[in-house]
Amino acid sequence: MPLPKTHRRIVLASRPDGMVSIDNFRLEEVEVPEPLPGQVLVRQAVMSLDPYMRGRMNSVATYAPNIQIGEVMTAGGVGEVVVSLHPDFNVGDFVEGTLGWQEYSIPGLQRLRKIDPSLAPISTANGVLGMPGMTAYFGLLHVGEPKPGETVVVSAASGAVGAIVGQIAKIMGCRVVGIAGSEAKCHYVVEELGFDACINYKTDNLDAALKEHASRGVDVYFENVGGKIYDAITRNLAIGARIAVCGGIAEYNLPEPELVPRNTRFFIPTRARMQGFLVYDFYHLWPEALKRMSGWILEGRIKYREDWVNGLENAPAGFVRLFEGENFGKLLVRVGPDSN
Repeated sequence: MPLPKTHRRIVLASRPDGMVSIDNFRLEEVEVPEPLPGQVLVRQAVMSLDPYMRGRMNSVATYAPNIQIGEVMTAGGVGEVVVSLHPDFNVGDFVEGTLGWQEYSIPGLQRLRKIDPSLAPISTANGVLGMPGMTAYFGLLHVGEPKPGETVVVSAASGAVGAIVGQIAKIMGCRVVGIAGSEAKCHYVVEELGFDACINYKTDNLDAALKEHASRGVDVYFENVGGKIYDAITRNLAIGARIAVCGGIAEYNLPEPELVPRNTRFFIPTRARMQGFLVYDFYHLWPEALKRMSGWILEGRIKYREDWVNGLENAPAGFVRLFEGENFGKLLVRVGPDSN
């Protein structure tokens, strides 16, 4: 199939003031880039939408560079190599890497990895067998360090990361309590994913529910949300508790950031430990983790769910849904053919 002369991309049009809006994005049509020696051109099929992208839209950089006005939004994606000027990649290879909110890209090669579409749907390289799955794996096992018989609590339990955290914790022999924002999501994590219990943070009293479902205290908390959920967790910690800080989606769209830690006084009597992490801290261990995760999926011990947005042009609206709690599972965009 001949290459088109132009392609579509979505850039940052303005910085959000509080809650992100579709008006912060702009759809453009530009020329398809031409790779130089040592580079590859990738046609994107599947694009991932993730909460971390909201932080990149701010004017102040955090652990990664922020996106400048007029720049393409950052995103992980899966696509097909359509032009290769690099000896390690062939035309027709499927790859996963940072492809951005666009149809064609010349990605950096540092973290560009080949995937085998015959082993699993390529979308899994953006989900359970990609960054979200690896975030769950390393955040729980290497930071949370769960032990058999302990109680693990995970917020955003039906999401791309939280759902995997809970299932791995069950494999490790733990009692698992999820926190989610609807009865449908709670039903999913208990009945389909095998969690022991789920708390609906919109309708349940958090402290009362934690005392019921984690009666001996929370041994491991996998933090995805922040805010009032984090506050309730700190009031119900077990002695020697560990908190793995993955994200704080409840705070990403606040007009003014909360500048101080909350409820740290509870860390003294419980001798709790709280540690932040980035998934790429463990990049050298990904092959081993992917092998282990793939085995659990084949054995039926890990299940996953995908929530699809059709078309690059609808990515901004899908991204806004992510912060309104309307997505259910790993949020993905069908950018082009071969997306399933």
